[in-house]
Parts: sequence; C-alpha cells; structure tokens
Amino acid sequence: MNKSRINPALFLLLLIVNCSYLFAQAPALPTTWTKAAMDAPVPFPEYPRPQLQRSDWMCLNGKWDYRGGNNVTNALDPAEPVSFDNKAEQIRVPYCPESVLSGIQRKQEINMWYRRSFEIPATWKNKQVVIHFEAVAHSATLFVNGHKAGTHAGSYDAFSFDITPYLKNGKNTLVVAAYDLNDGRVPSGKNGPRGDYTFCSGIWQTVWLEPVNKTYIENIRLLPDLANNRLKVQVSTKGQGKVTAAALDGNKLVSQAQSTNGTYFYLPIKSPKLWSPDDPFLYDLTISLEDAHGNITDKVKSYFGMRDIKLGKVNGVNRPLINGKFMMQLGLLDQGYWPDGILTAPTEEALKFDIQFTKNAGYNLIRKHMKTEPQRFYYWADKLGLLVWQDMPAIWYQNEDTTKTRTQFRKELKTLIDQHYNSPSIITWVPFNENWGAFDVKNITSWVKQYDPSRLVNGNSGFNNNPSYQKAYGDPGNGDYVDTHIYVGPYGASVPDEHRAASLGEFGGVGLFVRDHMWPVANNAYDYEPTKMRLTDRYVFLLDEVEQLMKYKGLSVAIYTQTTDVEHEVNGVLTYDRAVEKMEMERVKAVNEAVINESYKLTP
Repeated sequence: MNKSRINPALFLLLLIVNCSYLFAQAPALPTTWTKAAMDAPVPFPEYPRPQLQRSDWMCLNGKWDYRGGNNVTNALDPAEPVSFDNKAEQIRVPYCPESVLSGIQRKQEINMWYRRSFEIPATWKNKQVVIHFEAVAHSATLFVNGHKAGTHAGSYDAFSFDITPYLKNGKNTLVVAAYDLNDGRVPSGKNGPRGDYTFCSGIWQTVWLEPVNKTYIENIRLLPDLANNRLKVQVSTKGQGKVTAAALDGNKLVSQAQSTNGTYFYLPIKSPKLWSPDDPFLYDLTISLEDAHGNITDKVKSYFGMRDIKLGKVNGVNRPLINGKFMMQLGLLDQGYWPDGILTAPTEEALKFDIQFTKNAGYNLIRKHMKTEPQRFYYWADKLGLLVWQDMPAIWYQNEDTTKTRTQFRKELKTLIDQHYNSPSIITWVPFNENWGAFDVKNITSWVKQYDPSRLVNGNSGFNNNPSYQKAYGDPGNGDYVDTHIYVGPYGASVPDEHRAASLGEFGGVGLFVRDHMWPVANNAYDYEPTKMRLTDRYVFLLDEVEQLMKYKGLSVAIYTQTTDVEHEVNGVLTYDRAVEKMEMERVKAVNEAVINESYKLTP
C-alpha cells in the first residue's frame, strides 16, 4: 500500500471538479428517454429530411469540442476560427448548452464555439459535399479547415453550405461559431427575455453531411389540387437537366410527368385517396434528374397527401372545411419543451411520443406554439394524422430599430412557410399570438394569405389579450379566423363573422400538482383541481360546453392548454417528464371523439 500523502488542496480541487461534473450530468427532472440520449454515441441517427430523402449521408451529431461564455472570442460573424487546446470541453450535439443533455448545462453562453473532425468516405470521391444544419440559434458562422464557408441568421430554420472547395484528403475539421444574445430583437418565441422558460441557444438540431453530384435537386414544392385531381409540383435544381416525377400508391405507379428546373408541372391523381386525420393516406413520390446524355445525376424520395383546407358555409355559418367537410378542430397547445433537452426532444421516440399521445387521446389538432420543430416532427404528424397550426415565434422588441428587427421577422416568417410548405398536416399559419411583438398585423396577415393561399391564416390568435408592455392591436379584422383566448373558458369565445370562422385559440389551463414530477420552481396554473378524477370531471364539463358553442354559436376550433406541464406551468394533460397522465384518458378520449363526431352531423 502506498502511504504517500495526497496534497489536501489537490484532493479538494479534484473533488470539486468531479462533483461539478456529476451534478452537471444529473437532470433535475429526467424523462424516460434521458439515459438513452446521454448514452447514444450518435443522437438522432434518423435521416432528418423525410420529404427530400437520399440514401447516402453522414450524421455529425455526438461529441464536439466546445468553448463558450461571455469571455470567449466574439462569435458574431468572426473572420477566423478560435483555437482549441487539449483541455477543451465537449458538448453533445444537437442539445443546446443550457440543457443537461448537452453535458454543459450553463445559462446563456452568448458566444459558442464548436469543433468537430471527420473524414470523407471513399465512395464520395468526385462528389460535392453539402453540410446541413437543422437549427442554430441565432447567428452561425462555419469554418472548414480554417476557411470561412458561410454565415446564417435565424434560430428556427434549416440551412446548408456546399463545402466542397474547402475539403482535403484525410481529416477535415469544422468549426462553428454561434452567437445568441437572446435579447428579443430577433424571433425567439418563449425562448427570449420576456419568455417564461429556460433559454436555448447554439446548435439545437441535427448537423449532417450529404454527397451530391454537381447537378442535383435542391428543393421541391408540392401543392395538392383536389378540384382538378392533380398534384402541383415545382423542382428547383442546381444545374440544368430533365426532371421526372412519379407518384406511387405502395408499389403501384399512379402517374408520371416530366419538366425542367423551376417550372411548375402537374401529376394527375385519378380518384385520389384523401388525407385527413381519420385516414392520413400518403402517396410516395420519387423525383429524378437526368443530364443531356440521359444519365441520372440525382434521385430523391418524398411523399405527399391529397387534402385541401378552405372556408365555407355550413348552415349559413363560416367554418373551415377539410376536403369539403366540416370537422371540429379539437386540439392541444403544444409548446415542445423538455426538462432534459429544453427545445430539443431527447430522442426520435420522444419526438414521436407527444404526437402519438395526442392522437391516442382523441384530439385531431396540435397548435405548435411559438416554435418550430425538426422536419421529422411534421413527418409524424403527416403520417399519424394530426392537423397542425404553426405559430411564428414572436419577436419581443419590434418597436426598437424597426428597420432591422421587423425586416428579420418578415424574413424568418417567409422562410418558415417555405420550409414547411409541403406538409399536409399544416393547415393554418399563425403570425402573431396575443399581440406579443405584434406589428402591422393586418398587412402581415394579408401577406401570408397571399403568399400561401392554400392554407388558412389566423393573424393574431387571442387578439383579446396583450402583454402588459404593449397596447393591444385588437382584432385585425382579416384572415380566416376571429380568435379569442379565454381562461378558463370556454364561454366568451369568438363567434363567426361574415368572412371568418370562430376559433377558441386557447382555453382551459386547469392545473394539478403531481408530487415528484414537477420542475423545481414555484408552480402555477389558471385554476386547479385537487385530484385526477376531479380534473377529468372538469375537463369533460368544459368539452360539453365547447360542444354547445360548436352547435349553437358557430365555434369551429377549440385548443386546450396544454399537452404537458412546462417548467413552472402545471396545466398539462401530461406531467413535464411525460411520466404521468393527469386525467383519466379513456374519458378524455371519449368526450373528445363525441364532440368531433357531432361536428360531422353539421354538413355544408
């Protein structure tokens, strides 16, 4: 036995370091998926973009070297990368530094630097290599082998760079600089200085590489046209070539058509199988690109759903019609926060869980509140059959430096619509919520409707409410919905007018304390019930009232707050860790289905 004495100061230092590491890794409120996320060598190994899918790619999720904090080199559009020494921390991508799953778990780093090395597979020889970022908050700069390869601004949209000119044989090194003041002067939603919850900054969605030929398919745009039994298609390509698109029902070819870069064309869909929450049928789609010699230079897989959404009269009342029929839209306000990953679900299984739970509970709608999700979220909504209202994340200081802040909001709103345009589940855009960061509401509502006339627009959901720091604009008077928020409600909800349907964009919010399953802060809700049974009774009664409003006051949408508890809020149908159902779900499902079934009796 070695009897040499350990230096007490050194021992104390080692103890502090080790304890800090252990505490940083200990989640305040773990989920079923926390351990799997922490143990995964490559988190989220699934292909990130289901509607434009290739077979060959490389996921870069996992451990990256990391430097962050106020005292680190400024990460806003830097001219050159910082240096990393051998003592650099490691962070688990794609989880933000503020989350426990990142392995860092520190508050608002502002300046974040990431480094990762990789080697190009031999099979990628003579290929162009594109790097994709699904989301980085807010300003990102990429360096490849020391060369500046591109910049991007926007927290909620995907972006990519062709990094081929900067690559070399053997090991290649990426450095990503991410800068996020979280000051509310860019779209940030609840993830901002006036938001309610933990910040999320830096890389927070998948990073991946993809090999392509010099001529390849960059983007596709799909629009079902039920009136003419066809799918409208536009394919944008890098370089010129002949585009061939084929629609399939399983292995059966439905139709095929050819076109060129950037030109709209149509795929006839005879007697189309319609997509709806009751039957979410999806056609497969393949798109190939040929050069002048008939060689296929690219081929991608996709899918589409044949459905439409528009307003129409039902017994003289304006209502939203899905495939020409009225269906009461009954859903949950879904904020998409996680106790272990914050804005990022811990795993693919977790991402799917919230959607599947909502579907199993008898709802037909999710209102995705103040954030966007990765493309795979919308894929599961498309596949499982849930309607989606998509909010635009709010800006908070829209009246300061208006040329800059408002321009950024408009730019990111357009990008949000473009990137999620093809999902059949998304039926309504929501530019503003309760006057948060609202400006030019009427004009922006009109612009969204003009830019995407295939969907409905709810210009200001809950226009009757406003934050204390801002005067309410009130009802913009246009768009497709007249929408109020009533807590607890539902009485006081909007009624339809001459041009718009009536929506109860938020209601409910009744809380239940569940010991050992709450975030460690002071918890609250709009109202409370003491037991699971009492909360279920209250919910059933609220839905009975919603049914009365639907039948006799023209209500067409009711969105209950909310899918899960979120940090201090305990008004979820599930606890924040998704471990406890706070109501008797068989009764919830029964009353939800009963209300929706009653809506089917109201026919145009």
